[in-house]
Amino acid sequence: MTDYKRMIEEFEAEEEALRQKKFKNDMVNNPAHYNKAGIECVDAIAAATGEGFEYYLQGNILKYLWRYRYKNGSEDLKKAQWYLNRLILEVEGYYDGHS
Repeated sequence: MTDYKRMIEEFEAEEEALRQKKFKNDMVNNPAHYNKAGIECVDAIAAATGEGFEYYLQGNILKYLWRYRYKNGSEDLKKAQWYLNRLILEVEGYYDGHS
């Protein structure tokens, strides 16, 4: 293996490690405290609430919109957006048959 090729592979590995670290620490899309034993809390809530899950999503959208000016600013707006995106996918049936 040439030095150049090894250098490129090392660079790509470092980039991937940084992407994974960023994703793991993402408080909007993947907060670690909402995942236990590989199960996302939102998925457990979906399973437990059935048809009521859409109301749960609506409630969280409202909560984060309501408080963004007083608590976490744009992070709360991004969380509201996350819940809205999930609600849209639910309504469109994306999760039907998906685990």
